[in-house]
Amino acid sequence: MSLAYPELNQHILDMAEGDEEFREDLTKAIHSGLIELQEKYAEGIKLKDDVIIQQIRHKVKPTLAMFGFDDLSEVLIAGKDIIETSGFGDEFDSHFSLFQSKLKVAIQEVKYLLEPKLNS
Repeated sequence: MSLAYPELNQHILDMAEGDEEFREDLTKAIHSGLIELQEKYAEGIKLKDDVIIQQIRHKVKPTLAMFGFDDLSEVLIAGKDIIETSGFGDEFDSHFSLFQSKLKVAIQEVKYLLEPKLNS
């Protein structure tokens, strides 16, 4: 598997400091956060509610920064700018497509780290 986030596992291992249970819990928390980002962002778009999007963006921002999801952070910032300047139009639809594809990769990579049979 080609990793889009080659340093993700090392960041998690560094934080876990050898505690396997904490490593697993932390990885699950990252995964849950990304799933929540996916769900809330989609909900915000469906309802055309920039507050929902703003809240989830704010909530996951530290996790994205801490674990090297720089591409997702950049896409979220671009989405914020689009909403502020153009609203929920065609430009935002294009942004959402890009966001979904990048988020899908991130979710898959974190899920991969939760599958010990593949990492042994």
